[in-house]
Amino acid sequence: MQKKYLLNIFVSFGIIILASCHSEQKVYESTNGKGKHKDRSITIGKFNKLVKSSDMDAKYAAAKKYFDKEDYSKALTLFEELMSVYRGTEKGEEVHYYYAYCNYNMEDYIVAGYQFRNFAKTYPNSIHTEECAYMNAYCFYLNSPEYSLDQIDTKLAIKEFQHFTLQFPKSTRIEECNALLDKLRGKLERKSYENSILYFETGDYKAAISALNNHLKDYPDDKHAEEIRYKIIKSYYLLALNSIESKKAERFKSACDAYIKFVDTYPNSKFIKEAESVYSNALKNLEKYNKPS
Repeated sequence: MQKKYLLNIFVSFGIIILASCHSEQKVYESTNGKGKHKDRSITIGKFNKLVKSSDMDAKYAAAKKYFDKEDYSKALTLFEELMSVYRGTEKGEEVHYYYAYCNYNMEDYIVAGYQFRNFAKTYPNSIHTEECAYMNAYCFYLNSPEYSLDQIDTKLAIKEFQHFTLQFPKSTRIEECNALLDKLRGKLERKSYENSILYFETGDYKAAISALNNHLKDYPDDKHAEEIRYKIIKSYYLLALNSIESKKAERFKSACDAYIKFVDTYPNSKFIKEAESVYSNALKNLEKYNKPS
């Protein structure tokens, strides 16, 4: 009985100690949390005070520190004001350079591209000019959307990369430019191909003939060239079938001519049987219209 009594005392004492430690831990955690919040408030307070300050040199030094710490939002706020303060001065060049990269690192590629482009024009002899001219084109590249969407930024990126290679033909970035140009052109090529095929698949054969021929003119080495030339034959034939009488003979003849070009270019094509069938039917129809009345 006495042993049981002593055991209960020891258990109770242990529970009290554990509760006390847990309580101390909570107090520490609570105090530590308040400390962090307080530190954050002090930091925000210091930044707001700096923004209101008229000490531009202090702002410039702080902006560079924020930039190095990758706090681009605060750096941007300071550099934005310093852009107008130091415009036309030696320090203005560096401010403009940092300001462009703040926008770039915050993924605002439209503004960043504009600032890089403006930098290259404003400071043509700067050590950063070539880099900024490249980054201007690269921002257009990053803004280039999926091939199925409007390709204005893709075309602008191509134009800017071409301009860069002409302006800096000995640049170490030329190889990278050419690789990115291939990707951009590939996007335009795919969009052109998909649009051309869509006309064919939706039965707009007149538009399909024009679009498919234009695609081959723009991209003669397209991997789909064989398929496209076959679809041109079929488009002429199907267009002829659905044409008014006065246009049928001309369009059946165009189908036959397209077939002759096709078979000369791709004698072993996987589309040869289908192409021959279309040609045979087009020829039969053409003979009807060529018979003397």
